[in-house]
Amino acid sequence: MAYKIIFHPEAAKEISALDHSVKLLVFKQIKKISQMPGLGAQLGKKMGMDLSGFRKAYADKKRIRIVYKIVEELILVQIIAVGKREGMQVYQKAAKRTQLEAE
Repeated sequence: MAYKIIFHPEAAKEISALDHSVKLLVFKQIKKISQMPGLGAQLGKKMGMDLSGFRKAYADKKRIRIVYKIVEELILVQIIAVGKREGMQVYQKAAKRTQLEAE
C-alpha cells in the first residue's frame, strides 16, 4: 500500500525551483518513498539541530536531500525540505520548519 505524500509549502517551492531534469529525479525518489517509507536513513541530533523522527533520502547522485517524516497512523509521508547538503542548509531549513510546527 502506498503512503500518501504531502509537502510542506516551502518544500513544494524548493522542488519547483529545481531544474526540470533534477525535479524528475526528486519525484522518482519521492515515489519510491511512498512505496517504502523506511527507505531513507534516520536523522537525529546533529550540529545543534534535532531532527529525531525524520529521515533523509537522496536524489540526483546524492546532490539533493529529501527530508521527510513518516506519519504511520495517517499512512502518509510529509516532505519537510528538499535541497543541497552544502553547509547543512537543507537540514537547517528542516529543523526550522519542524520547530515552527511544534510551537
